[in-house]
Amino acid sequence: MATATPLVPPSFGRYLTEPAQRRWLAALPELARHHLGRWDLTRDGPTLYGHTAIVLPVRRADGAPAVLKLGLPHREAAHEALGLSLWDGDGAVRLLDHDADDWALLLERLDPHHSLDDEPLAAALEVVAALVRRLDRPAPAGVRTLAEIAERWAATFPLDNADGRVPAELVEQAVAYCRELGPTSAARLVNEDLHFENVLRADREPWLVIDPKPLSGDPEFGLIPLLTNRIDESDPVERLAWLVEATGADPDRARRWTFVRALDDWIDGEDDTNPAVAGAPRIARALA
Repeated sequence: MATATPLVPPSFGRYLTEPAQRRWLAALPELARHHLGRWDLTRDGPTLYGHTAIVLPVRRADGAPAVLKLGLPHREAAHEALGLSLWDGDGAVRLLDHDADDWALLLERLDPHHSLDDEPLAAALEVVAALVRRLDRPAPAGVRTLAEIAERWAATFPLDNADGRVPAELVEQAVAYCRELGPTSAARLVNEDLHFENVLRADREPWLVIDPKPLSGDPEFGLIPLLTNRIDESDPVERLAWLVEATGADPDRARRWTFVRALDDWIDGEDDTNPAVAGAPRIARALA
């Protein structure tokens, strides 16, 4: 059923303030119309959106439901289509088509109104731990590497903390971990943004992962979103220990990478409504 609601909701993009981001936002309606026509799609409901992407419910030419996702070009999302194509629907949303130049993805439709965030914490953790194990596989060539990220952080953490927001001794500890762990990191396909709201109800399976941010590195690097989200429902250190056992992660690398990522969120974070930012100091101090 066609809809008269706007392709791009007026409230989308309020966090996008840089010139390149505003140019992308201005071009977004025409980009959406282009891909609706290109893939012979009919809108099937109001547009959904997050901070950096819109998702249009659509019907394909044969009437099958799908969604058209148009995302802001940014480094962390650069290999989303590649990761989804490698998982091929095994534990993750299925990629039906994509346009790498326009950052456009045609995806199977899941239930956007029911995520693991709606489930009791213990049940949600059981589901997500099983998905972590299913999604683990060798990383392909060409994706971002944890070694590169760690090298960059080792150089930039002290500079970015010039205002002294984070205690200097914690920054030094994070830099040391980056220099030690980065060069020896594994080459597994890791989703650095796997949290409860990014696991949705589905028809094909009970739960499927969406919106991955793939990189090549240690699986332990991807655990922190499962601590910062719903942080007040359990002790984050105890939750990390449970996740380590449930996923087969290395406990020492899990502790140290989680500490490093907490420092990154603490140094860079300005939005206290973001769970990663709000929980970062608590997690970093607990794991230091």
